[in-house]
Amino acid sequence: MAQYDAFSGVYSLLLTPFRWDRTIDEAAYEEYVAWQAAFRPQHLFAVCGSSEMMELTREERIRCAGLAVKNADGVPVFATGNLEPTFEAQVEEIRALEQQGVSGLVFVTRGMCDRPAEMYEYLMDLASRTALPLLLYEFPGMQPHLMDAETYGKLAASGRFHGIKDCTCSLPAIEGKIQRQGDSNVLQANIPYLYDAWCEGARGVVATPTTCGADLFVKMWAAFSAGDREGARKAHQEIILLDQAIDSGFCASAKYLCQLRGLPMQWFTRGKQNLSPARLRSIEVFYDYAKENGIFKD
Repeated sequence: MAQYDAFSGVYSLLLTPFRWDRTIDEAAYEEYVAWQAAFRPQHLFAVCGSSEMMELTREERIRCAGLAVKNADGVPVFATGNLEPTFEAQVEEIRALEQQGVSGLVFVTRGMCDRPAEMYEYLMDLASRTALPLLLYEFPGMQPHLMDAETYGKLAASGRFHGIKDCTCSLPAIEGKIQRQGDSNVLQANIPYLYDAWCEGARGVVATPTTCGADLFVKMWAAFSAGDREGARKAHQEIILLDQAIDSGFCASAKYLCQLRGLPMQWFTRGKQNLSPARLRSIEVFYDYAKENGIFKD
């Protein structure tokens, strides 16, 4: 059985439910967080890309992080902490998230990956402003977003950063970070290479389908951690189906699947996603298939 540290494993991303007028449905959010936590992932990730974090105000982000902590039933909650435009405002953002009781913070690369030395100094300076555990996130919403392996290795070696949400979607690039991860955790965002990356030494997952199928990822990670490679491989096949089912129209599609799974969540977003009747029907067909074949046990 493989041994992993406290920052490895499944990070379940959290969606943000909206009402028809695009205000946050806090009651639905609290029920959703509790539902996600009930699958017992190693962590929850509030205030992330799947949360539509760039469409939320600072006050909404802080509020959602606090509600996630309140309803997580002991599952550690991480939240992105450097979205404000200035360094001083980011420090204030960090303080506000600390007050909400989050277990750790996530720092995005903020489009600085073409300036690795500057990015390293920036991230280390920001890290010095908090004692909370830290993760890195190659957030595609701020490009260029892909961190080179050498810079990641330096940040990991500092002891302040415990992992990275790797969004390279290229196995050689994933392997480059794995070779330099040391005691940290390369956490995979790419679904097609998820099993391969784990076999190469990646130590967890932070990926969009966890928003509506965390139970499948928990099953895959449990099998892999126990040395059951075949069980993990088969679970990965189920996850591939889930990923294909929600890929078009994410994150509206993930919200609709959550609704089918019993949550009082509308599929409205603050972005441009719009699910046609045909798209809604395709998600319904997948859900029926998943239930009939024991993939979902709703």
